[in-house]
Amino acid sequence: MKTLGIEWRHYDKAGQTCDRCTSTGASVRKVISELSSELAEKGVMVTFTETLLPEELMAQSNMLLFNGVPLETILDNAAADENHCASCSCLTGSETSCRTVEHEGKTYEEIPDELIRKAIYEAISSNEGYGRKRQKR
Repeated sequence: MKTLGIEWRHYDKAGQTCDRCTSTGASVRKVISELSSELAEKGVMVTFTETLLPEELMAQSNMLLFNGVPLETILDNAAADENHCASCSCLTGSETSCRTVEHEGKTYEEIPDELIRKAIYEAISSNEGYGRKRQKR
C-alpha cells in the first residue's frame, strides 16, 4: 500500500491560530475523512500531520504539503503569495501577512475543500511518484 502524507503547517500562539488557518484545518480534516475509504480501496493510505509554527516561521503558515510537496506545486496554474491577515495581526500584536494560494486566477485565503481534493488526486495519480516535485507544464 502506498502512503500519502498530508501535512498542514500553521502558526500557533498558546493554542490559537488565525481564522484562515482554522478554516483550512477544518477543510483538510473533512476531505481526509471523506476520501480515506475510497483511497484505501485504491491502495493509498492517508496520514495527517499538523505542524504548529512559531511566529518566526509565519511565512509557512497555512501551507499544505502532500508527501512534502506544497499544494501550489502539485496543482497546475497555482502559486503561493501572501496578504494582510487581520486575525494573525491580532494574535501577533503587529501588522502581519499570511500565506494565500492563487489557483486559476482566484486568490484563496482559506484553502477550500475542492483544491485539497484536486491536490490529493493529482498527488496520487502523478506518474512521477510520491514525494518528488512535479515539473510545471
